[in-house]
Amino acid sequence: MVTLSRGANTTISSGVLTVAVTGAAPGTVDVMAFLLGDNHKTRTDSDFIFFNQPQSVDGAVVLSGGTTLTVDLARVPADVHTVAVAVACDEGYPSPLSALPALAASASGTGFQIELPAAGLSTERAAVLSEIYRRGGEWKIRNVSAGWDRGFADLVREHGVEVDDEPAATSPAPEVPAVRSVAGEEKLSLEKRQRLDMRKREVHKVLLSKNATGVRARVILVIDKTGSMSRQYSSRVVHRVVERMLAVATQIDDDGQLEPYMYARGFARVPDISVTNVESWTEEFLHLSGVHGGIDYDAIGASNDELPIMNEILNTVVPGRPVLVLFFTDGGFRKKGPISELMRAASSAPVFWQFVGIGRANYGVLERLDDMEGRVVDNAGFFALDDIDQVSDDDLYQRLLSEFPDWMRAAKTASILP
Repeated sequence: MVTLSRGANTTISSGVLTVAVTGAAPGTVDVMAFLLGDNHKTRTDSDFIFFNQPQSVDGAVVLSGGTTLTVDLARVPADVHTVAVAVACDEGYPSPLSALPALAASASGTGFQIELPAAGLSTERAAVLSEIYRRGGEWKIRNVSAGWDRGFADLVREHGVEVDDEPAATSPAPEVPAVRSVAGEEKLSLEKRQRLDMRKREVHKVLLSKNATGVRARVILVIDKTGSMSRQYSSRVVHRVVERMLAVATQIDDDGQLEPYMYARGFARVPDISVTNVESWTEEFLHLSGVHGGIDYDAIGASNDELPIMNEILNTVVPGRPVLVLFFTDGGFRKKGPISELMRAASSAPVFWQFVGIGRANYGVLERLDDMEGRVVDNAGFFALDDIDQVSDDDLYQRLLSEFPDWMRAAKTASILP
């Protein structure tokens, strides 16, 4: 039997999976499930499984006895990425989920038994206990234990289900943390401020759904400037990536700015990106060759070696201060062994590496990061986007940030973070 702490995950075999929720009884806490697409939303309301709709249309997920779900992974539709198992306090139950000390989920299938105890809950009245999700052609399960103070309505809305009516509140609803503003926004034109605000709200929504609003971390942006990226530069895809990543920094970084690096065989630390200089920054510093802004781009190289820049980041880490690295590349990670060794060593450092593949390339070891063994915590994520311009902001930020709050919790459990 394996016990997964909050934020931890493991691979499971395909087949029929039984998920049982303990510590919850009909009339106090209801059990439910959501079939979610790549955008972490239900495709239709029929993807919401609960006591009034106990079976998905395809028969992949069935709720029985009020507290047990049967998940036939072979029948889960190809466009469903995640099956989220959740609980919500009944309207007549006055206490939060933390009043149920035995609240937990367990998952069993052919050759495995996994315990997923609920942990870290305080005032939440609804929560996702676990997620069963696709990764690299396999199925994995994760202990999520994250929720919403205002209960059922917020839970289902966050997963794309419409709620027609809400009961009148018996007490004032807890204040929802506001979208963060940073210095310099007041200087932007109305059009630029509106565009930034829309992106900030999408980032905030992801953090809110993961119970991670208010989290602070140093946000680093690493940009591939190898020769194979020429099309991404000439079509200004990289320019648009930088603009979209700035919204992440406004909600997470201490000063609301991005700390950028350009890399190939070597690397260069370039000036910070803020809401007031992002357009001029992209014109001055996004280049493949020549000297710009005092940076010799030819000296950085034209082919890739990720180890120098990754080691540089690790060498600048401050103990106890979390770091989120947004690493954009078109692949070519050839040093599989050394990179794997570095990632294992780095798993005890307060750094989470989110790699994003752009340009339809061979990403090699990046595609296997999530399953890499020998790490203290799962310290990396990867996804590839054939055409990032075709991905909406809400989808992009969901993919980019969904694992970071889980890593933060796992890092705290492992005493990597205070």
